[in-house]
Amino acid sequence: MNHDDLPLWRLNLLRAFYLLVTLGLALSFGPLMLQHSDLWAQRKGETAALLSGLAILCLWGLRYPLQMLPLLIFELVWKTIWLLAIALPLWLGGAMTPAVEETAFACLLGIVLTPLVLPWRHIAQHYFAKPAQRWR
Repeated sequence: MNHDDLPLWRLNLLRAFYLLVTLGLALSFGPLMLQHSDLWAQRKGETAALLSGLAILCLWGLRYPLQMLPLLIFELVWKTIWLLAIALPLWLGGAMTPAVEETAFACLLGIVLTPLVLPWRHIAQHYFAKPAQRWR
């Protein structure tokens, strides 16, 4: 299956999702990247920089929705890991804070929506069934 095999509505759905990710991350982290304290930079700077970079790269998904699929797969994977490794233990221990709850909701929303948008047959054919590139 090549990109011509996916219907245009599917490509446009991917484009809309890239835009949603970009806008969501830009609104969440853009202002923080411009106005922050040294303490914030030490504790949250890496996360904000990483997710701001992801937002910028998602803009390429508007032009190349299939070639940038690894970004959406990354979104799904990191949010799942965060929910299982960070939020779940805090929730089970009764130690959830409002900030963690807010992040958990955003991540949960992402792991519900992302699988609905991803073209799984295309991913299976191009990332799992396709022969690997040569090593030498």
